[in-house]
Amino acid sequence: MPKGDFVGEFEICVLLAIAHLGEEAYGLAIRREIARRTSRDPAIGAVYATLGRLTEKGLVTLRRSQPLPVRGGRFRNCVRLTREGERALSATTAMLSRMLAGWSPRPDEA
Repeated sequence: MPKGDFVGEFEICVLLAIAHLGEEAYGLAIRREIARRTSRDPAIGAVYATLGRLTEKGLVTLRRSQPLPVRGGRFRNCVRLTREGERALSATTAMLSRMLAGWSPRPDEA
């Protein structure tokens, strides 16, 4: 995989959140999933900015949902990984696994 095809730390978090959420992946749900799994509380703007970059890279696609079935219900921008997004996520996580193999934190750092 060419150097530019790897994704950054927060992009990995967003891609993994999308993968975990499946059909329920949209901005606020992605933010909540990242917060739940990482104990970080990312700004919703950071999530949307990252989704914009991932869309430009062809790693995710967006589609509008039907409006929510409540008065004044709004639509959601649902997110899905593309095949290229799945490949980039797989390549990046495999590279990280190879780098982590055999490493463990020092006892005083745990």
